[in-house]
Amino acid sequence: MKAFTVRLNLHGDLDFFVRSGARGRRIERSLDEKTSVKDVIEACGVPHPEIDLILVNGQPVDFDYAIASDADIELYPVGTRSTIFKEKRLQISTDRAFVVDGHLGKLTRNLRLLGFDVAYDPNAEDRQLLCTMKRENRALLTRDRRLLMHAVVRTGYSPRSQNADEQTVEVIRRFDLLGFISPFTRCLRCNAPLQEIAKADIIEKLEPLTKIYYEQFRRCTGCGQIYWAGSHFTKLQRRVEEVRKHLSTR
Repeated sequence: MKAFTVRLNLHGDLDFFVRSGARGRRIERSLDEKTSVKDVIEACGVPHPEIDLILVNGQPVDFDYAIASDADIELYPVGTRSTIFKEKRLQISTDRAFVVDGHLGKLTRNLRLLGFDVAYDPNAEDRQLLCTMKRENRALLTRDRRLLMHAVVRTGYSPRSQNADEQTVEVIRRFDLLGFISPFTRCLRCNAPLQEIAKADIIEKLEPLTKIYYEQFRRCTGCGQIYWAGSHFTKLQRRVEEVRKHLSTR
C-alpha cells in the first residue's frame, strides 16, 4: 500500500499527553496501511477516553473509522465549548461513580468527602481495576495513560495535576459534578453511605468527652465507623470550601 500522511491537530489540553520532547498541538505521521483513527490517536500518546470529538477532513467520525489516505484530523477534549457537531460527541456520560488506581489515594479521600462513590484498593492490579470498572459501571481515574487506552475502558480521565485538591477540581469539572456535591455523606474509609444514628444507640462506644460535648452522630453502613463534628471537622469543612471556591473560578 502506498504510504500516506495524517496530520493531527490537538485542541484544548490534549497536548498534555504528547511526549515532552515533542510537545506541540500539531503532529504529523506517515502510515503505510489502513489504520483505525483510535489507533492513530493512541499511537501519539492520547488515550481515547480523553477524546470527545474527532473530525477527519472536517467530518465527525467515531473511533472505528479507518484511515487509508492523507487526512487532517482534529481532536477535541471533553469540555470543548465549540458548538460544532454537538450531536456527534463521543464521551456523553452521566457517570458519578468511579474506580481509582492506587496512586490517587488523596484524590479518593477528597471525592468521598464530597459524597461521591469511589471504589479504591491501593493494592489493586490493572486487571482488577478494569474488572471493577466494567462490572460496576464506573469511570476510571488514573494517571497511567496506557491503562486508559485499554479497549474495555468506556469512560475515564487522567488528572493533569499532581496535587490532590487540584485533581479534585479537575474531576468535578470533567464529569460536571458540581450539582451533586453532598459533603459528609460517605465513609472516608470504606466508601459506604453514612446514616444518622441516635447518641443513645452508640453511647457505649464513645470517649468520655465526646459523650459530653457532642449530640449528633453518623455511622457508616459498611464498616460501622462513627463520625461527629469534632476538632477535625473544621479542617474538613475548610477543604470542602476550598474546592467550591476553585470551582467557582476558571
